[in-house]
Formats: sequence, C-alpha cells, structure tokens
Amino acid sequence: MKPTAEISANGRKRTHKGDIMSPAKRSAVMAKIRGKGTRIETAIADRLGRLGLSWEEHASDLPGRPDFVFRDARVVVFVDGDFWHGWQFPRKRHKLSLQWELKIEANRKRDQRNHRKLRHKGWKVIRIWEHQIKNDLDACENRITAALCTRK
Repeated sequence: MKPTAEISANGRKRTHKGDIMSPAKRSAVMAKIRGKGTRIETAIADRLGRLGLSWEEHASDLPGRPDFVFRDARVVVFVDGDFWHGWQFPRKRHKLSLQWELKIEANRKRDQRNHRKLRHKGWKVIRIWEHQIKNDLDACENRITAALCTRK
C-alpha cells in the first residue's frame, strides 16, 4: 500500500501505510488487549509483593484509576504502555493513522488531567513506562520505594 498524503498534527507528512488486517480481524485482536493485569503490571506487583508491601489496585475513587495506590503514603503509580500512552508520541505521530493519532493524543491529555488532579489533592504521582520496566525493573522498584519512604 502507498502511504497517505495527509499531514499529521505536528506538520509532518503522514507515513502510515494503512491497516493490513480486515476490520473483523483488527476488532478481534483489539478485544484481547487488557487494561488490567498486564505483564508489566504483574512484574511491578511481584517486586512490590516480595518487599512485603501492600497496595490497592485500580482504585476507582481516584482520577485515572491508578494501577497501584498506597493510601497511607499518598503515593499512586501508573504503569503505562508505550504505545497506548504515547511514549515519544511527538516524534512518532506521523507514522500513525489519523484515528490512532487522535486516540493516543486524547489518552495523553487525559493522563495529564488526571496527574494534575491527583497532585492537587496531595498525591505523589509516579508514572512508569513499559520500556522502563523491561529495561531496568530494579530502577522502577527503587523509584517506588523511594517515594514511599519520603512520604511516610
């Protein structure tokens, strides 16, 4: 397929070549994507559990439903997938279809709003990216434990 000629929001020519799957196949693939209990979440939970820590998961009373909530220390942790939450989005947005560009841009704006709301309510917000967990799980664990130690 030939790239579309439309321009992305950052002014670069869009290089997305179109979906290689039928709408039915794409729908089936997307339906399998989970929002909770992902491998990267489980990796963090395993580490925190080994330290004897306890937390709430996906607290619906807090903006953004943080993945890990430590109420006593007022610390929340978001574990964000690189694609869905827009890691390096400004650099990569021209490679996406318009639909995905708009979706990820909306996710990023929602994440920023929730971050501000939590900070305004006195919470320490930690955002850990998928690639950080895959590349250096020890450093991710250290960020969380350091925040917990300074907030108690």
